[in-house]
Amino acid sequence: MSECLLYKQEGRIVTLTMNRDDTRNAISSDEMIDAFEAAARKINQDDGVSVVILTGEGKAFSSGGNVKDMNDKSGMFGGTPVELREGYKRGIQRIPLAMHNLEVPLIAAVNGPAIGAGCDLAMMCDMRIASDRAKFAESFAKIGIIPGDGGAWFLPRVIGMSRACEMAFTGETVDAETALSWGMVSEVTTPDQLLERANHLAERIAVNPPRALRMTKKLLKEGQKVSLETLLELSASMQALAHHTADHEEAIAAMLEKRTAIFRGN
Repeated sequence: MSECLLYKQEGRIVTLTMNRDDTRNAISSDEMIDAFEAAARKINQDDGVSVVILTGEGKAFSSGGNVKDMNDKSGMFGGTPVELREGYKRGIQRIPLAMHNLEVPLIAAVNGPAIGAGCDLAMMCDMRIASDRAKFAESFAKIGIIPGDGGAWFLPRVIGMSRACEMAFTGETVDAETALSWGMVSEVTTPDQLLERANHLAERIAVNPPRALRMTKKLLKEGQKVSLETLLELSASMQALAHHTADHEEAIAAMLEKRTAIFRGN
């Protein structure tokens, strides 16, 4: 994997660490975008992975787009309006697609500021735990641009339209305690305990049958956009598959025998 996004697996838990402290873990470079896509692809193809933690190295979770590149009009921020449009589509917009299509539960361990596209990246995750040093800002309006990475889709789904509008229209920063009260994060902890708490949550998830986890996540995602009738049909089909897995049989046997189940992902 790329040095800008460290990939570490322990058991069924993968930890992805954005490793560009010099840019406050900006995510708009081709290297970082490629790394996110590659990591998501690897995870989806590995039945040995049940849950992922995403965090940042250094003091920031992610500063989002590289403001220096914006100022220099270089990289994905350079060119004519037509070229800029294509730059977004072929560049940073690949990250929300990769994260949204990740098949396993995804936890953001927000260690510090998550600004602009960095805030949106945290919203792309299924769950969020924050350090008390974390802060969030949908800050695009402050620099005269819009959320070009899908933030207008993700943020309202996490905190509701009214709060999302407040963040997007003001561009103001939200601290960790406010994020907790808004339901943006599920827990706030100290910096030294952040990864411990994220791993604790990941372990609580990873003890369950891997295929059931992936199908459950698929249903939760589909439930945001389809009718009840369609979701029920999809649920019935997936349930039929789940009933015929070896892990389902093991779960029932372990429950009846009052022992710990051992799941093998089949």
